[in-house]
Amino acid sequence: MTKAAVRAHTNIALIKYWGKADETLFLPMNSSLSLTLDGLYTDTFVEISDTFTEDQFYLNDVLQSPEETAKISRFLDLFRNKAGITDFVQVKSVNHVPTAAGLASSASAFAALAGAMNHATGLNMDLETLSTYARRGSGSATRSLFGGFVEWQKGTSSEDSMAVPVDDASWDIGMVIIAVNKSAKKISSRVGMKQTVETSPFYPAWVASAEEDLLAIKDAIKARDFEKVGQITEHSAMKMHGSMLGAETPIIYFEPDSIKAIHAVRA
Repeated sequence: MTKAAVRAHTNIALIKYWGKADETLFLPMNSSLSLTLDGLYTDTFVEISDTFTEDQFYLNDVLQSPEETAKISRFLDLFRNKAGITDFVQVKSVNHVPTAAGLASSASAFAALAGAMNHATGLNMDLETLSTYARRGSGSATRSLFGGFVEWQKGTSSEDSMAVPVDDASWDIGMVIIAVNKSAKKISSRVGMKQTVETSPFYPAWVASAEEDLLAIKDAIKARDFEKVGQITEHSAMKMHGSMLGAETPIIYFEPDSIKAIHAVRA
């Protein structure tokens, strides 16, 4: 019997990840960059034992359905196969993030689970290598293994599509979140991405410009130019939402209060 507990923090992308080049391996269409947040996180505890007769998954103290557990089991298999073990696992995860509400709860969740399994199996992979495993649960989880500004390099394969730290964000910068709706999104990110990639005529331009934005924001971060970081972030986000509006059927994640907030910030 082995146990491990890990806390991972969510991250919010400044240069967005939206769309997969490989649906199975979760390889992204473009590289991305995020800021990891100290106030939103997931605590995950895992126990591996040869006495268990099946995998169990508890989220916020509620035993999850066989369908939800099956998704987690497939992720656990990545670590079991690597470690050469077949024992079942009990997973207990507590989200200190509104789940599926657009605040990257899956990023912190799968980063925490990846970290816990890394310890419990004794694999002890370095964080960059571990990020290639976390990615298979949720693309954004790749970045949640690190603090500060983090780049997810799209790579060319499962082995090199990984996260790398960019800047520890120890300067005067942070993030304010306005929760206009804490409910789960009506269209999941996974579905929304696929729909946008397959049907939006604006999508190729989004991918091309994302690479330019990434280079520009890294220069701005290096210069600690808050204004420039903000401008590039806003432009990236609006272009991403623009590509969704061009999808068939259009995808609208904005709430009425989202628009009010945008105008308030600009004012």
